[in-house]
Amino acid sequence: MSPNASRTLRLLCLMLGALSMTACDRGGSDARTAAAPAESPQVVEAAPVAPPAAPAGTVETAPPAAAVFDPASVPESTATLPPFPFFKTPDGLITTFSDKDRNINFDRAHMIAGDRIVAIEGRIARDQFPLANPEQRQYSAIEFHRNYENAIRDLGGVRISQTQYTNPVVEAFGGYDKVRKHFYGICPGDYDCENHTYLIRQGGKEYWVQVSTGAGPLHGYVTVLEREGMKQSLGFLDASAMKKAIDADGRVALYINFDVDKATLRADAQPVVAEIQKLLSGDPALKLSIEGHTDNTGTAAHNQELSTARARSVLGALVGLGIDPARLQSKGFGQDKPLADNTSDDGRAKNRRVELVKL
Repeated sequence: MSPNASRTLRLLCLMLGALSMTACDRGGSDARTAAAPAESPQVVEAAPVAPPAAPAGTVETAPPAAAVFDPASVPESTATLPPFPFFKTPDGLITTFSDKDRNINFDRAHMIAGDRIVAIEGRIARDQFPLANPEQRQYSAIEFHRNYENAIRDLGGVRISQTQYTNPVVEAFGGYDKVRKHFYGICPGDYDCENHTYLIRQGGKEYWVQVSTGAGPLHGYVTVLEREGMKQSLGFLDASAMKKAIDADGRVALYINFDVDKATLRADAQPVVAEIQKLLSGDPALKLSIEGHTDNTGTAAHNQELSTARARSVLGALVGLGIDPARLQSKGFGQDKPLADNTSDDGRAKNRRVELVKL
């Protein structure tokens, strides 16, 4: 083969090879395109699953409020009780009260029962002892409390509260001013004090005991109260005496008994109401304004409301006895018109009254 023919043959082979490679490359490209995965569909995430719903009819409720303390929940003591007020002076201590200050025939005391302050009325005996006096036997607060706790337990008593006189507890009752009006040995919670209340029940009677420590220097306080109604030592005016006072002065002050801090007439108030009814029945032309008054225990707003409600209760009782309501009106003056100084028990008692004023 000539050199020219040989070059021509090699050129043809190169051209055929190039065409073959081009065809192979095109086929491979098509294959790769076909094998590429299709575009993935968009994925939608499921919404978070809510917690299982409560069964139908199920209602979430707040924790129940603490129940009002019931003295009847305390079992009666079977112990032999010594004479009231039960406890002798602790060894080595000297009371700072005179006999006159230690014993009160009848008054109201504020104590804590359960988780709240309550007003209890009756005969009161109280003591106050300095516990850190270097000239006498010294007691720690723990020793003082434990002595009384053990003695009360031996008498069949039960501790009914360890709640302290903190601001929330006092404010729920009406504030420190109201509490202090009948302040017998209690110690406010913000004075590093400790208060415990006990109850002894026997023969249908209730004996409330409050033991407190605190103040600086350290003192111990004990209040024993025999719960009972007041023994009436003052007779009431009859219809003729009421008429005489009204004819002379245009008004008469009456001391009518209501439930503590309420407008409910007590049973021993009914004879007084009956005499007012007799007064009105005996003088058909007489018209009266029934006016309620309080002492300054508590807030002025509360006393205004209480005096108004009490006057209204007397009016309602008279209407119930057949008196024409057109002859009567009622109003309350709260603590605004005292007859005596509110700083003493006697003065406060004179200020808690109902007046009949001629119209």
